[in-house]
Amino acid sequence: MKFVDEAEITVEAGRGGNGCLSFRREKYIPRGGPDGGDGGDGGSVYLVGDSNLNTLVDFRFQRRYIAQAGQGGMGANCTGRAGDDLEVRVPIGTSIVDKYTEELIADISGHGQRVTVAKGGFHGLGNTRFKSSTNRAPTKHTKGTDGEVRTLQLQLKVIADAGLLGLPNAGKSTLLRAVSAARPKVADYPFTTLVPGLGVVRIEMERSFVMADIPGVIEGASEGAGLGFRFLKHLSRTRLLLHVVDAVPLDESDPVVQAKAIVDELAGFSATLAQKERWLVLNKSDMADPEALAELKQRFVDELGWDIPMYPIAAINGEGCKQLCHDIMRSVEEHRRLLVDDEAYRDAERERDRLMEFEIRRSIEQTRKRRAVDDGDDFDDFDEDDDDDDGVTVVYE
Repeated sequence: MKFVDEAEITVEAGRGGNGCLSFRREKYIPRGGPDGGDGGDGGSVYLVGDSNLNTLVDFRFQRRYIAQAGQGGMGANCTGRAGDDLEVRVPIGTSIVDKYTEELIADISGHGQRVTVAKGGFHGLGNTRFKSSTNRAPTKHTKGTDGEVRTLQLQLKVIADAGLLGLPNAGKSTLLRAVSAARPKVADYPFTTLVPGLGVVRIEMERSFVMADIPGVIEGASEGAGLGFRFLKHLSRTRLLLHVVDAVPLDESDPVVQAKAIVDELAGFSATLAQKERWLVLNKSDMADPEALAELKQRFVDELGWDIPMYPIAAINGEGCKQLCHDIMRSVEEHRRLLVDDEAYRDAERERDRLMEFEIRRSIEQTRKRRAVDDGDDFDDFDEDDDDDDGVTVVYE
């Protein structure tokens, strides 16, 4: 199954049923009066979060969703049947944006979360509604109103507690394999990871967190270079960024310069995302001289001003990974506790997420418009003929 993280659909709510124009006609009951019933309301369209879905691939084949119309009113004061609501299931982590107004309608963050995206039409009124002491035989009745029609852009971002950020071949996939049961592709060439991968890291019974392997980011990614911003946006759904740096690059490049380039790309994409909590993971530290490794850590402090946790590890053999995972677990548990107990913390997190979502959408739209002008055509940041790799894989031990 292909991993599809964007889709465009049209939703159309049902039209309300018309009111009925009718008069009572029975033997021995002259001038029975009006008895036209109201119509039924049109069905609405809802998007519902579903934890069993992990891709928007279904929306590549069906793009229009129409709710049932309301039934018209009938004589004998019979009201028409209301149209059935339509529920469309989407993966958790889906943002719903109106295509034309660019309004963020909702953010699906939990299983079963239900959001109205198109309201059904209101029912028409039968002529019974208009009878009065001065109008004993009204002929007035109304038609039902049209349901809402909206074109929506669905944008899926994977949800994880920790997200792996770094250049291609920094060892992100190797780290995920080392600490979870996930088995992402690993090879000695760049861009082996083409779709986000999720793994569940289990510390002990009932203590676990989700780690996301995000495809490598290169310089210029915020403007569409490499895999572009197709996967940069997934980082916004992670609680903690693990910046994975190759401590001993084969091309003898400077790890500090490489790390700064990634930070600059994040800042260009979203300033709020760049300020998200970040830990530095120095991979392949077993190949570095202890003195050189200590000097490298000091350079991150001196040249980048990074007063952040630093973890030297060797993902290939698991060295240092256990301590890293235990510390992540403690951080995640504290975050979960504060979300429940501290209202100010919870409000601050929501405001940060809202601002980050706005910055990301603005950055994507600006880049698309710029690319469309350069190419003389509409720009699309994913390809119909993309790789045939499987979609996001969540592996439970």
